[in-house]
Amino acid sequence: MTATWIEIVWDIIIILLLISGTFFIVSSSIGIIRFPDVYTRLHAATKSATLGVAGIMIGAFLFMYIEHGIVSGKLILGIIFVLITAPVSGHMISRAAYRSGVPLWDRSVKDDYNKVIKPEHEKS
Repeated sequence: MTATWIEIVWDIIIILLLISGTFFIVSSSIGIIRFPDVYTRLHAATKSATLGVAGIMIGAFLFMYIEHGIVSGKLILGIIFVLITAPVSGHMISRAAYRSGVPLWDRSVKDDYNKVIKPEHEKS
């Protein structure tokens, strides 16, 4: 009943994935509370939460596969779905906020998106 070194390495990899996923989710929630404007909050919500959820789901997938020999299609689809949709939705929400006039933070240094929006408004 002793574990081989390969099983120990896989267990360490799974633990690291779960811990890193938890770290990203906690840092995302702190960022949502602490950041000053909607754009930086969306950055924290999408980037960190995407990495956090993906890390936990990959760790769960590896655990199911290595410990029980089960390939979970639902987990694979969930990982793919989160990795594709979360950054796109965060981008679209921030784009809609910018176009509707939500102001940037007072200390923001650069506004590159204004250069793109300005010519579009001049055409119409």
